[in-house]
Amino acid sequence: MYSFKNDYSEGAHPRILNSLMESNFEQVEGYGEDGYTQQAVELLKQRIGRNDIDIHLLSGGTQTNLTAISAFLRPHEAVISANTGHILVHETGAIEATGHKVISIEVTNGKLNDSHIKAALDSHTDEHMVKPKLVYISNPTEIGSIYNKAELEQISRFCKENNLYLFMDGARLGSALCSEESNLDLSDLATLVDAFYIGGTKNGALMGEALVICRDSLKEDFRFYMKQKGALLAKGRLLGIQFLELFRDNLYFDLAK
Repeated sequence: MYSFKNDYSEGAHPRILNSLMESNFEQVEGYGEDGYTQQAVELLKQRIGRNDIDIHLLSGGTQTNLTAISAFLRPHEAVISANTGHILVHETGAIEATGHKVISIEVTNGKLNDSHIKAALDSHTDEHMVKPKLVYISNPTEIGSIYNKAELEQISRFCKENNLYLFMDGARLGSALCSEESNLDLSDLATLVDAFYIGGTKNGALMGEALVICRDSLKEDFRFYMKQKGALLAKGRLLGIQFLELFRDNLYFDLAK
């Protein structure tokens, strides 16, 4: 019987399980300093087409959103999100529990645009209110809509003009990039957003998200933030092996289709 409840009710692709089994008794460094993770990071950089990015492997989507957003923002800064955004409606207030308000913007199709972001800026005018600093989008959105390149370029341009960070939740990024509605690829994302992640949990892996930090000012001490938030996995090899297998050939995108 097929279940359409979600896209992560099964375990993992057999190739990933085989790779984990084959390497099971190897003794390697922990906390993402093993050879598998290093190979996976280098492979992802090749696929993205950038060497000047930082890549960190984390366990799940909410953990990645929480760790990244709380690391990127100063205490008085806030996040702009569509009213349907995952961080607003499906993460138990994880972002706000770190002290960062999520500013909800009413949208009709799940997608933010520059007018939405401008409205948030215009309604937060001085130091008696939180300061909008980071724009959160997901691709696909929570309701399944897909950003195209022109839309993302518009948002990116507005964020740059207004000194805002642009962060993309990519829990289902493979599905978005493989959609007929999409004309984006990984290299476009590395140019247009400040940070994004490549979701593995919902795309064939047992668990795992690959966070890509493109903006230099957001890179410093990120592993410290990961450790503080419980996101630095002792057996980091488990994440590295999975992403290495997913991107060794085209398995990741084959599964996304």
